[in-house]
Amino acid sequence: MPPARLLLVEDTVSLAALYREFLRDEGHAIRHVGTLSDARRALSEESPDAILLDLRLPDGDGLDLLREVRAMPRPPPVVVMTAHGSVGTAVEAMRAGASDFLVKPFAAERLTVTLANVLERAALRREVETLAAGASRTGFAGFIGAAPAMQAVYRILENAAASRATVFVTGESGTGKELAAEAVHALSPRRAGPFIALNCAAMPKDLIESEIFGHVRGAFTGAVADRPGAARMADGGTLFLDEICEMDLALQGKLLRFVQTGTFVPVGATRPVSTDVRFVCATNRDPLEEVRAGRFREDLFYRLHVVPVALPPLRERGEDVIRLAEAFLARSAAEEGKRFLRLAPDAAALLRAHRWPGNVRELENAIRTAVVLHDGEELTAALLPMSVHAGAAPPAPAAPAGRAPDPARRIRPLAEVEREAIEEAIRLCGGNIPKAAAFLGVSPSTLYRKREAWERRG
Repeated sequence: MPPARLLLVEDTVSLAALYREFLRDEGHAIRHVGTLSDARRALSEESPDAILLDLRLPDGDGLDLLREVRAMPRPPPVVVMTAHGSVGTAVEAMRAGASDFLVKPFAAERLTVTLANVLERAALRREVETLAAGASRTGFAGFIGAAPAMQAVYRILENAAASRATVFVTGESGTGKELAAEAVHALSPRRAGPFIALNCAAMPKDLIESEIFGHVRGAFTGAVADRPGAARMADGGTLFLDEICEMDLALQGKLLRFVQTGTFVPVGATRPVSTDVRFVCATNRDPLEEVRAGRFREDLFYRLHVVPVALPPLRERGEDVIRLAEAFLARSAAEEGKRFLRLAPDAAALLRAHRWPGNVRELENAIRTAVVLHDGEELTAALLPMSVHAGAAPPAPAAPAGRAPDPARRIRPLAEVEREAIEEAIRLCGGNIPKAAAFLGVSPSTLYRKREAWERRG
């Protein structure tokens, strides 16, 4: 059976050591606690794949914990263990929701076989539930969309949220990377803790260390008071590091130490600080390419790249473009007090034809712009911004008589479409690049970098 995360609730230390030895060759990650209170604390921090539960504990009856586990939204299987086995005890435990029952003393083979069976049944049940839910999901934790690619994203986020593992989100600008991070936090056992987001591309390199780790008074010019950084503010919750590939190499080394040890030293301080945070990272670049180019530390990459989540671009999500547009139209109309009720057929066709280099953020901004500048019950193509018209594929030229048109002739290079959309946004914003970047849902540094590249190529 594949390795699993197990919670062993057993008050006799020698027996706990024996059970660990029984399972030594299986590769499981086993967390041992000896009381009901410690078991409850462990479950609040992380949901295990299975629980091995002794019924006689110093501070109460294991059956009480079993009932609490069964009331969880996604309860893990529980194997009950007791030295006081009887038919009555077994029946009561099974009625309370136990997956199986072991009478002490038991052999190693009995334990491994029982555990393998309950883990296999649980995996099959989760797969059936996931497939059933995935077939009907049109949205998830703030996301809107029913495309097959998004169903896979929903499943990964849902499964990753229950663990402590670091999540690494990749995707083009505007695909919803921060929304994915918020979903992981909201669905995790840390949901009651803080969610702290930090954009590594939006801050000067000489200030980002202080933003992450904080500083003490007098650490540098302008440091007139102690300031806690994001790492301390996220204690007990989730720290989201957006655009992490923009981080300076020297600071990456300090972040690696923080990830490995859970400790850091604020700027200007001498004593380390310990915090308990769950990391979620994101980038719109190819992180492996950044590693190969020497811009991102390989050891840090493998520390952070535990659960990868790749968000698909909007152009690959089919009819999700229309689902999103309708949702944005309803929301913007309500916020702006406009009468819009629906998309006109020509508007829907134009939205489908556009390549959306700025992805969901670009679509949302396009709909909001149209709602702010116009009114009516139906949003037509003529009301959409010029950037949407410019980015749509041109009509195919008429084919000679007797020959079918070549669909490939309607396809324009993505780089060309992206450049047109960016230049149009900058023009509409009167040359204000930070403002254009905000509307496009990207960082200003991205636009500056692209314009420099275009100028070099002429």
